[in-house]
This record gives sequence, C-alpha cells and structure tokens, in this order.
Amino acid sequence: MVESINTKVDLVIDATAFTGLTDYGKIMIGDSGFEFFNARDARKFIQIPWEEVENVIASVMFKGKWIPRYAIETKKSGTFTFSSKDPKKVLQAIQVYVDPSHMVQSLSFMGVMKSAAKSIWNKNKNKNKKK
Repeated sequence: MVESINTKVDLVIDATAFTGLTDYGKIMIGDSGFEFFNARDARKFIQIPWEEVENVIASVMFKGKWIPRYAIETKKSGTFTFSSKDPKKVLQAIQVYVDPSHMVQSLSFMGVMKSAAKSIWNKNKNKNKKK
C-alpha cells in the first residue's frame, strides 16, 4: 500500500488523470502536496510535493463557467493533467499552498492559432533575411 505524503488532508475528490491512458481514482490535497491514487491499481499513483510545483494551468471555458481540466507543471518531472468532479474546489484548495501568480490560464483555441500564425510568420521573415 502507498503511504501518503500528507499529514493533514484538505480535500479528497473523484478524478481522472490523463497519463497516456486515462486513470480513474481520487485526488487528495493536503499540507505536504498533491496526490492522485488510482482506484483499481494501488501501484499507479502520483505524488507531487508543493515545493516541486512550478505552475498550475487551468483550461477555462465560457468565461470561467466551466473548467474541463487542469495541469500541474513540475520543476523536474514534467506536466500532469487531471480533471475532477468539481475543479473549482480543487483549484481553490491548491491556491492555499501555491502562490496565485503561479496559477495561470491555458491559451484558448484562438490564442493557440494566433501563436502558431506568429511563429510561421517569424520563420518566413527570418528565411527572407538570410537570403
């Protein structure tokens, strides 16, 4: 059995982790970190101490009415994406331990398209300068 890194638990909620295949289980937010435990396989778990969290990225739609998923970007291990029953509760619980300046919104669809267009434009511009 996996031992929790938390001594005090603030929130436990049903969730889905998007790690290649989707894993269903529970998210536990406590005083020492963010944890995800798989419901079926006890060997599949994610434990992220608060010191390791770089950013929390939320996908916000319909002006904040719906948050389909959120991701936790770590300093060393990469980015982990989750969704849960009540994402606003989860993000509010995380905000107690993570500085609000490290909680950001992901780009919208139009923001991604605009960024891609700028990237293509700048590549073509740089090619023309080299000639």
